Amino acid sequence: MVLRGLLAVVLATGVFASAIGVVTAKHEARQAFIDHQQALAQRDALNLDWTQLQIEQSTWATQGRVEERAREHLGMFPPDSERVVVIGGDAWAR
Repeated sequence: MVLRGLLAVVLATGVFASAIGVVTAKHEARQAFIDHQQALAQRDALNLDWTQLQIEQSTWATQGRVEERAREHLGMFPPDSERVVVIGGDAWAR
């Protein structure tokens, strides 16, 4: 009779430990899913920022803007046609 009682206690302890393990695993799975969703949201936000930065870069690097900044801030100007020298004109015709 004592053996049956001891066996029942051991089985009950095993079932309880198994239930705790299931709850812990479920909690960890939910936490991993939440972390994954947050990482995806962060990735999407970073992709949006990257796209906006590319658009901004292309806006700042337009030919007209570069020429304007060169004239106004650096005092640069395009050379006159008589000051332009073409070196090896046929070499570039490949």
